[in-house]
Amino acid sequence: MDNNQNNSNISINNNKNNNPPITRILSHVEMGSLDKRAALEFEDEGLESPGSIAIKKPSFEVGSLSKGGSDNRSGNASSHGVLESIKIVVLSTKLNLLMIFGPIAIIVDKTSGSHGLVFLFSLLGIIPLAERLGFATEQLAFFTGPTVGGLLNATFGNATELIISIYALQNGMTRVVQQSLLGSILSNMLLVLGCAFFCGGFVITKRDQVFNKAVTTMSSGLLLMAVMGLLFPAVLHATHTELHFGKSELALSRFSSCIMLVAYAAYIFFQLKSQNNLYEPINVRQGEIPTEESSNDEEAPEISKWESIIWLSFFTAWISILSEFLVDAIEGASVTLKIPIAFISVILLPIVGNAAEHAGAVMFAMKDKLDISLGVAIGSSTQIAMFGIPFCVIIGWIMGRPMDLNFQLFETATLFIAVLVVAFMLQEGTSNYFKGLMLILCYVIVAASFFVHTDPASLKDKPPKHG
Repeated sequence: MDNNQNNSNISINNNKNNNPPITRILSHVEMGSLDKRAALEFEDEGLESPGSIAIKKPSFEVGSLSKGGSDNRSGNASSHGVLESIKIVVLSTKLNLLMIFGPIAIIVDKTSGSHGLVFLFSLLGIIPLAERLGFATEQLAFFTGPTVGGLLNATFGNATELIISIYALQNGMTRVVQQSLLGSILSNMLLVLGCAFFCGGFVITKRDQVFNKAVTTMSSGLLLMAVMGLLFPAVLHATHTELHFGKSELALSRFSSCIMLVAYAAYIFFQLKSQNNLYEPINVRQGEIPTEESSNDEEAPEISKWESIIWLSFFTAWISILSEFLVDAIEGASVTLKIPIAFISVILLPIVGNAAEHAGAVMFAMKDKLDISLGVAIGSSTQIAMFGIPFCVIIGWIMGRPMDLNFQLFETATLFIAVLVVAFMLQEGTSNYFKGLMLILCYVIVAASFFVHTDPASLKDKPPKHG
């Protein structure tokens, strides 16, 4: 009798409120506030139509895009006003406080001319610019898809090194160009990737992190091809077996550079056309449904596409200005600070230039998105080796600067051993904090070696004095 009375009361209440049956069921499941009940009702209704899931969470996960996803994402970041955009991009991190050192470097150069201070201030001023350049690239990648986004990250992540290299090449500092590009490859392969493995291993402690072995094997093959391109001119010079002394080495370097650029163009075509899902995580490529844990890590763009392009242009131009002051002060800073030019070129400059890759690779590894970390670290190394170095050889050819692929035996041997170490670390397709620690310690050994290395070839690269 009581049960019948309760059921009739429930029926009367439902008729008064005109609520559908699902509301009554949800009210028994969730006894919280009205907002929570409404959320649960929306969630249950979403089960009826697959499209409602996208409406419920219109966010974006880097590296898991579909080809048609960019249109939906473009609505997530509306255009901001100038002040709001500056607040998001410039005032969002404390690291941007270092931007003040850029104008200070220019003022010091115009007033005192102290090369040591100009070098230090320029170096400090470029660090946040390189990081913000990576941020703007990441924002633009939200609208392009995973493969193009990965290529954009690698390209603009290396923009700082390429800009510094072009200014150094213009000043006739060929060895600085060679060593800074070499240092960029070593920094990405050993330091950036090592920190990503190390930090990701400490966050994900219950298992080894997994990544796509096919992609890393192809990148390792390209890096070995680059080593081959650098090795032959160095051996040809060291053994004095040139057919035409002083000419064959340069001709071989220019020919090999053209071949390497063709190989890199084919690699880009392969990524965009044949294998356009290289930057997607393994579970997405295999058709697995993302878990709720991965859904919580989804992100949305903070600025619009055109804002990203404008900020990219601004940061690239500002880095170009500071790079000119940095390059002009390298030699004086080496004498003032008593640091070898080789150490400055191979260690200090690439660490500054790789600030964006370093932060991004570590962040993605800690989110268990190791494929993206590898795409940033190994992708940047591959791009510098197969595009950056040959590009500088061709630019030097146009400028009339004898830039070649003879990086000397010490530097070439260092690169060859580093590529072998990384290739062995990646062959299993798994990572942990111990592998990361080994890569970091390998980089420490490389840094110590260049700190005690005297480079006789750099003495020939005195920059021309400005009259």
